[in-house]
Amino acid sequence: MSVVIRLSKIGKRGESRYRIVVTEKRYRRDGEPIESLGWYEKREKNENKEINQDRYNYWISKGAKPSPTVEKIVGK
Repeated sequence: MSVVIRLSKIGKRGESRYRIVVTEKRYRRDGEPIESLGWYEKREKNENKEINQDRYNYWISKGAKPSPTVEKIVGK
């Protein structure tokens, strides 16, 4: 089983809102997640985010691979 941490799109068309989820690599982008770790919202001038760092670190320790975009978001 290959587990990844990636973004799942939510909201209306034209809005950049995402959930940060832990899911199986083979699942679709908006498929059923194993766990939701938080959310991310990008706006023109700023960005809002909320991430459960404890759970993020837990999944990394268990071998989950974050996507490059998630790595950038968590690193900010």
